[in-house]
Amino acid sequence: MPAALLNEDKTFDLQPSAPEAPGPGQVTLDVAWCGVCGTDLHIHKGHMDQRLSFPQVIGHEASAVVAALGEGVENVAVGDPVVVRPLDVQGECTASKRGYSHISSKMKFIGIDSPGAFQSHWNVPAELLHKLPEGLDLKTAAFVEPLAVACHDVRMARLESGERAVVLGGGPIGMLVAMVAKASGASVLLSEVNPTRLKLAESLGFSTVNPAEADIEEAVKEFTAGDGAEIVFEVSGAAGPIEMMTKLAGVRGRVVVVAIVPKPVPVDLFQVFWKELQIIGTRVYEPEDYDRAIAMLAAGQIDTGKLITGEYELSRIGEAFESLGSSPEHMKVLIDCQK
Repeated sequence: MPAALLNEDKTFDLQPSAPEAPGPGQVTLDVAWCGVCGTDLHIHKGHMDQRLSFPQVIGHEASAVVAALGEGVENVAVGDPVVVRPLDVQGECTASKRGYSHISSKMKFIGIDSPGAFQSHWNVPAELLHKLPEGLDLKTAAFVEPLAVACHDVRMARLESGERAVVLGGGPIGMLVAMVAKASGASVLLSEVNPTRLKLAESLGFSTVNPAEADIEEAVKEFTAGDGAEIVFEVSGAAGPIEMMTKLAGVRGRVVVVAIVPKPVPVDLFQVFWKELQIIGTRVYEPEDYDRAIAMLAAGQIDTGKLITGEYELSRIGEAFESLGSSPEHMKVLIDCQK
């Protein structure tokens, strides 16, 4: 069965991959589906070369079935359907000692810092597995990882039912944040410039605004009856929305920074002072966010069907990346790692 190796020139080579026996504390997985995320696209564009050892298997949004157990593994059994929380903490630091291992300086992200899921067989630490409930299909379960990001963002926002939330950016994570916020009882206004994504958001029941065509401040005032939003999620990573985010929040509102912003951009801090705002940073997820993501999918609270805009066999992974990189209409592409 194959493994897709990413080369330094950003081409993929498909090579036969015989499963290696799992080491102590490891399991071998038969990978079912793996989503392609924005981080994978950044890797494919060469933005993270310093963290990879080429040729390397990438990918981390995976669902799988346990195929073999290493010595000492007791939390799963062969045949269990699982997902992988791909944060491998190797050593202690101040953050992990305080219980925040997901932001530990010793944390290695599987699929970037070590081989990932775009392969038929994958060895991972058993402690990073979450078992799936009966009835949750493996294609849907490939959304657990990105949905856990959204669950973490909403949890960190301390969102309460009845609050009004503005989501800046309607990409995959922005859409999932909006879905989790709505499922948690919030009214949601999603801001996005891509017409296809706006239509998708509207089909999912969200109010929308295109800031390229309308005054977003006025739209938020209308949405909140002049109050400003209790919560603003910045998911775009773009300079314009970042400068605007504090203006859209109401008195004592929370501004949640979700997007990766690699370079400093202006932020209107006067609004933070004037309205006593809180700015909250969020990064990846913790185990309880994975548990909630699994529970929400199993209960049908989050419908991921409309988010899938492409399915490719592993043998066509190069086509999948080219399609994603060239089309802003895509939302989520899934790779079938057994074909």
